[in-house]
Amino acid sequence: MTNKEINSMSYREATRELEEILRAIENDSVDVDELTVKVQRSSQLIKLCKDKLRSAEHAIDQVFNEENCEEPQKPAPAADAEKGRLF
Repeated sequence: MTNKEINSMSYREATRELEEILRAIENDSVDVDELTVKVQRSSQLIKLCKDKLRSAEHAIDQVFNEENCEEPQKPAPAADAEKGRLF
């Protein structure tokens, strides 16, 4: 499957495929030659799921910020954060 096809997958499809891979590995139905491919595929699917979760979290934060008429929070500059200052 290409990256474009992976990126078009829904979160549910990706987690379903991850569960199938996990069951196959747990049941020892994956031979050594196939294991590397399955692990690589799992890595791609996990990344996709993480990206989708981060995107959803960002969208939800935006809705709440707009609802409360708040400005989106900006991260503290790295130099200030290292010194323990937030503002």
